[in-house]
Amino acid sequence: MATAATASIFPVPSPSPDAGADGNKLVGGSVKLQGLKSKHASSGGLQVKAHAQAPPKINGSTVESLKHDDDLPSPPPRTFINQLPDWSMLLAAITTIFLAAEKQWMMLDWKPRRSDMLIDPFGIGRIVQDGLVFRQNFSIRSYEIGADRTASIETVMNHLQETALNHVKTAGLLGDGFGSTPEMCKKNLIWVVTRMQVVVDRYPTWGDVVQVDTWVSASGKNGMRRDWLLRDCKTGEVLTRASSVWVMMNKLTRRLSKIPEEVRAEIASYFVNSAPILEEDNRKLSKLDDNTADYIRTGLSPRWNDLDVNQHVNNVKYIGWILESAPQPILESHELSAMTLEYRRECGRDSVLQSLTAVSAADVGNLAHRGQLECKHLLRLEDGAEIVRGRTEWRPKPVSNFDIVNQVPAESI
Repeated sequence: MATAATASIFPVPSPSPDAGADGNKLVGGSVKLQGLKSKHASSGGLQVKAHAQAPPKINGSTVESLKHDDDLPSPPPRTFINQLPDWSMLLAAITTIFLAAEKQWMMLDWKPRRSDMLIDPFGIGRIVQDGLVFRQNFSIRSYEIGADRTASIETVMNHLQETALNHVKTAGLLGDGFGSTPEMCKKNLIWVVTRMQVVVDRYPTWGDVVQVDTWVSASGKNGMRRDWLLRDCKTGEVLTRASSVWVMMNKLTRRLSKIPEEVRAEIASYFVNSAPILEEDNRKLSKLDDNTADYIRTGLSPRWNDLDVNQHVNNVKYIGWILESAPQPILESHELSAMTLEYRRECGRDSVLQSLTAVSAADVGNLAHRGQLECKHLLRLEDGAEIVRGRTEWRPKPVSNFDIVNQVPAESI
């Protein structure tokens, strides 16, 4: 290989076919130089031909081993291009080396350094269970955790929304809208959520990989139910269960609509005939006002980034606004374990909202030392129009996360 590479860089000229012991001397007035024949003599300008050598004799017989000069093909003229070294041999040698190295690397039996590492935990997801369930994995990133080092409720809800959209996309039903099928796009229809129920058994932490399963079912005559199940990829432990009800809205008139038969034909084959993953909480969500609320947060308004492609506020943003009025002692000492929301109307990008919260505890000033807590919520416009009613349940944080917010590292001296 090295010899071939060297030869390609430094080519060796071939000997002249007429060259002998004195191949460079003048023969019959013709100049021989490196196999090239001069047809014009330098002195008289006469054309002369080189004398052919006599054929050699072997065992007394004459053998014609060489042809006349005129019968030999003339070599091409020496130009700048054909004087360059032939790099093809060097390139071939380098390619051979890399191919051999790649083959050896592919033959290695690669294994992760840690047993809990997943080869592809960040895939787009896939359809499982006879094409009725969509499954996708998520890694909990550093910017998705809160002050207590666990994923926030907004992170969990964003994962639910992402899997729902990817389910429609992977099934081939995604039109040019946001979660709308092709027939829905033709009729300017979109999905809107009317009810959401979530139960969190445990929040994942930074670096955990969660597996999310989602599926859809019919809900009445003109609704669709979507359920989710979140599990720890490593242990299979159930982390979160969620169930929701969706209806159709006309994107132009902003009014609710029945499911057209063309749309029903698109989605009916994907419906699962099963009960909700969560038993429906039928307790009525009461309305709060200035007299029944313990905490009120005013001046909330959506930003441009809070709007989705359908030009209405993202559902997860409502949850953040609801928790804006939750008392700080609860947020520091408790974590949200269950949530039920009723979406009553949407708000525009120029709306100004108020968040109201009432705590079901007699001693509001001693919330940090209470056990299970329950809160009622209302998100409304300034004119009193209701946006979302809600109820949340809270449990004390695990001992490992308790008072982490109040721990401030000492300055190094």
